[in-house]
Amino acid sequence: MNKKVFTVLMLLLLLVACSGQAPTETAATATSPAAPPTAGATDVPTAVPTTEPTAEPTAVPTVEIAAPTTNLTDGCVETYTEGVDYFPEKAEVTHSDGFTIEYFNSYKRLTVKSPYPGAAEVATYVLVQCGVPVPAGFEGAVIIEVPINSLVAMSTTYLPHLPTLDAVDSLVGLDSLAFASTPEIRARIDAGQVAEVGFGAQVNVEQVLDLDPDVVMTYASGSADFDAQPKLEEAGVTVVVNSDYLDASPLGQAEWVKFLAAFYNQEAAATTWFDGVVGEYEELAALAATAVTQPTVLLNTPYEGTWYMAGGQSYIAQLLADAGAAYLWADDPSDTTLFLDFETVFDKAQAADYWINLGFVASLADLEATDSRFAEFAAFQNGNVYNNDARVNESGGNDYYEGGAAHPHWVLADLIKIFHPELLPEHEFVYYRLLK
Repeated sequence: MNKKVFTVLMLLLLLVACSGQAPTETAATATSPAAPPTAGATDVPTAVPTTEPTAEPTAVPTVEIAAPTTNLTDGCVETYTEGVDYFPEKAEVTHSDGFTIEYFNSYKRLTVKSPYPGAAEVATYVLVQCGVPVPAGFEGAVIIEVPINSLVAMSTTYLPHLPTLDAVDSLVGLDSLAFASTPEIRARIDAGQVAEVGFGAQVNVEQVLDLDPDVVMTYASGSADFDAQPKLEEAGVTVVVNSDYLDASPLGQAEWVKFLAAFYNQEAAATTWFDGVVGEYEELAALAATAVTQPTVLLNTPYEGTWYMAGGQSYIAQLLADAGAAYLWADDPSDTTLFLDFETVFDKAQAADYWINLGFVASLADLEATDSRFAEFAAFQNGNVYNNDARVNESGGNDYYEGGAAHPHWVLADLIKIFHPELLPEHEFVYYRLLK
């Protein structure tokens, strides 16, 4: 063997031994013999690699699932990734004391604090993003995939929110078609796209089952004799109780748009709309606070011998206060209805400056014909009687109780126009009209 070749091999073996690594050989990396020295080369050998260079392994790319920046309002999640927040657009409840919304990555929990007057327990609904696993720990709870695609509404107060939430086409059933006033809903009814399912305990369960809605949204009184909820739940229908009517704050009632929005993943639209309502309402209330006087106000008329009067902490009492008026029962601590007789009301309100919300009364003559004693009220004699029936449809549906609940700033503007016309000289009545 050539002496130089022998010397090179020995040096290489010593270098490997000193490195602590043994030479390896695989089918892919075979050992190559050292090349013979080139003529004229020095005695210092040129190092020659003993193996072919090993190719770098091909890296498997990590697929990053981009977190959504908006809520999914149509369809389901196609690829679920644990830890991703599927509800980046959240709603915060700021004015209502009737419900709460809690957000988690793939579901949200809605809690109705008082499903009906005097309820001892809350109602909880778990809204799970479609396409993700149902969370554990909610056995027996009402679990609903969102966004929903179909709805049966058992109250007209939900209807004005559907256009705001781009959800008009989801409405497939309504308790009564006659009373709806929201224009977009009326158009859908006129096109034959909404079925009538009946009221309360007389709900047509078979009709609802045929419609197969994702959700039936209803109110509750707490009595199975009057409520649709027990019969529908017994038939396996998904029922959600909406108690917007129990909210004593005008802005609180309007904020139930966020409750409805949670079922459509439309929190962003609901928040934008509600913030606009709050801004206009607060601006009007600040204007009314500048009024120098506060006229006294009487509400309603008797029904079958009982004068139903709103409590001092009720929805309408708050509206009157914000409109710069002095409600005669403002010192009452309740937010419920008072049951009074004619004499009690007459003694306290005979000299009231204004009289509003008289029910099914078309004129002062009709009012006097109902009970001649009404003509003895100062408001009657002074011509300061206003009814909230300026927008009643041909079937008797009064938009004050539909659109008015969703637009308290419109109602407030009407009331300010009544009590302090100098503050809103250009305003045209939306819901109220002067009785003549």
